Amino acid sequence: MLRIHISDAARETATIRLEGRVIGPWVDEVRRVCEGILAHGTRLVLDLSAVVFVGQEGIELFRALRDRHVVFRNCSPFVGAQLKG
Repeated sequence: MLRIHISDAARETATIRLEGRVIGPWVDEVRRVCEGILAHGTRLVLDLSAVVFVGQEGIELFRALRDRHVVFRNCSPFVGAQLKG
């Protein structure tokens, strides 16, 4: 299960806080939400403090978002290392 909390989406920078596991169908949902925000030219911050696991598809999405200048905050050391790899 994954919870997605969006804050400040109407401002210059939106923050999305994810809680749970970024796997399977949840990866597509995170992609959809992020694309909706980025399409408006809004800067995006992903808060991963409550993420307990990220599957390979999630890592690939996060790397693609990082290449689009999305900022990641509060990554666990494990997720941070996966993003660098």
